[in-house]
Amino acid sequence: MTPEAAAQAAAIQNKRDKRRQFVTPEGVDLELAIASSGLRFAALVIDLTLLVLILILFSLLAIWIGFGSGAEAGVTIWLLGFFLLRTFWFIGFELGKRAATPGKRIVGVRVVARDGGRLTADAVIARNLIRELEIFLPFTFLGAGAAEDMVGWGTSLAGAAWTLTLGFFLLFNRDRMRMGDLIAGTWVVQAGRARLARDLATASVADETLRFTDAELAVYGEFELQELERVLRTNEARVVTQVADTIRAKIGRQRLEADDIFLEAYYRQLRARLERGMLFGKRRADKFAKE
Repeated sequence: MTPEAAAQAAAIQNKRDKRRQFVTPEGVDLELAIASSGLRFAALVIDLTLLVLILILFSLLAIWIGFGSGAEAGVTIWLLGFFLLRTFWFIGFELGKRAATPGKRIVGVRVVARDGGRLTADAVIARNLIRELEIFLPFTFLGAGAAEDMVGWGTSLAGAAWTLTLGFFLLFNRDRMRMGDLIAGTWVVQAGRARLARDLATASVADETLRFTDAELAVYGEFELQELERVLRTNEARVVTQVADTIRAKIGRQRLEADDIFLEAYYRQLRARLERGMLFGKRRADKFAKE
């Protein structure tokens, strides 16, 4: 085997090693790519940079209005503000529709549940609280202690070793998981960047002939709508067929049309139904929620 062929084979094997099987609650087998440690580090750096910039702006505003003018009060307010800001930043964005902070969105990664289900608030809170123990809490204590001349070199080295040990944990497991991911049952995966040539929400000719009853649309909610959109935008033939067959079996429909046409029509009509429900204050998170 030539060096070029060996390098190509190694690259293909490395790509396969980063892919994981992801089974949805409907039994649909999806394949996702685990985000590399480099992408995760870049996302964290971007998020922290944005957080520091926001905090600097608020600090300048506080100084301008004369709030917290004392040195000790200023440091305390800054540390408390940074804690509150990063807590709501990471948890709030990861609980959103895209399950990703601005940093993650920029580098193209997102958080998913390893069991294939909906990403729960408990999992998001758990993985982010563990980050406090991994990174921020040791540095907060070290920074506060250094300001008061209460921290020696030994304590500083111990704190740095603690942070580095937990921080490098993701380098030594094949799924690139932090301790927070391990405890919360999550993965950080590469988000699909594929796009359809047309808007999924735009009605097509198929919608005129392929109509679904309210009972057929009522079996799914917002979570399944988001997963269906991801399947359509990824547009992998095997997955499209598997999802279409699953939905047909669920609602009792025979296979009379192409799978992609069936899924696009079902997506548009399900989306329209959920949007109408929201106008009247009715919101269904997923198929398990009652209307």
